[in-house]
Amino acid sequence: PDLSGYEKYGLGNVKYNISRIHITAVEFPGASISLIPETGIKLVIGNASLTIDMNWNIRTWMFKDSGRSTVYISKVFVTAIFSTPLDNTGHPSISLTSCRTTSGDIDIKLNGKS
Repeated sequence: PDLSGYEKYGLGNVKYNISRIHITAVEFPGASISLIPETGIKLVIGNASLTIDMNWNIRTWMFKDSGRSTVYISKVFVTAIFSTPLDNTGHPSISLTSCRTTSGDIDIKLNGKS
């Protein structure tokens, strides 16, 4: 979905809109799944990265600008634990018990008119 809103900054409001958000690349060079006895499943993703492209525009009382942006997020690490109990009918179900995510680097490139 598009993101829009405004932030108070200095002497006035900054209105922004981010649209046409597309994830263009995802890499999982290190991923593993293991079973945890009597608990469920552990998923570990190491050193993942993703690239996101989007349009943006910004407007203040003094100026306006718009353009394209590319965001590259790298060194993403995720550890998730899923429980796998049986439901009321005896069928296995899955639910997220815990999740921890960290990211190391974020590189943002803005291409605008100004």
